[in-house]
Amino acid sequence: MNCDLGEGMPNDEKLMAFIDSCNIACGGHAGDQQSMVKSLRLAKQYGVKAGAHPSFEDRQNFGRKEMKLSLGSLRSVLIKQIGKLNSLAESEGVRLHHVKAHGALYNLAARSEEVAEVLIEAVGFIQPELCIFVPYGSVLEKLAKKKGIPHWVEVFADRNYDQNMRLIARTDPHAIIEDPTLIKERVSRMISKKTLLTVDGAELKIDFDTVCVHGDHPRSLEILKELHAIKMKEL
Repeated sequence: MNCDLGEGMPNDEKLMAFIDSCNIACGGHAGDQQSMVKSLRLAKQYGVKAGAHPSFEDRQNFGRKEMKLSLGSLRSVLIKQIGKLNSLAESEGVRLHHVKAHGALYNLAARSEEVAEVLIEAVGFIQPELCIFVPYGSVLEKLAKKKGIPHWVEVFADRNYDQNMRLIARTDPHAIIEDPTLIKERVSRMISKKTLLTVDGAELKIDFDTVCVHGDHPRSLEILKELHAIKMKEL
């Protein structure tokens, strides 16, 4: 289980007890030095793997709106954000485990080979051994495999997908799954049958390494408790 944290939500510490890894906002869509240090310390306290959660530098839209940047500018933005969190992690005695792009950047890296390449380059510039979280079947996953980059395939528990395994746009009323019981059933199916139900009811094969719940989901704690119970049962 992984969760996006350090984004200004009030329950980060409560969520830590039910996750294995966290993706820490590092100044793009949210977060500052104080919140990054706090998140790193919580990750260390709870034995949770810490990762960088870089994004387009767009706090007004929470990094969820695609921005037009040159590839060089994007590379600089990523190196700055990941590098900042990495430096703070070293000062706190924490070793970063992974990088997961946020929001519009995540979706763009999933379909654009150029952007996926820039993300991989930026991660390698900071720490080549860092794992990258990649969407299933994405351009980013294929490129990471081709280059032999450490990566974990990710699927979202609380978001709907279309038949092309792409996330439904947040502007769609069906984009976010609100009901913790429905989410629990959904993830149970993913684990037992290796399939994911799309928003249209199609059943697609999927293989994955980690499941994400958004930290800003209004019922994130309830959802994570349910999913933690599933994980403990599987173990």
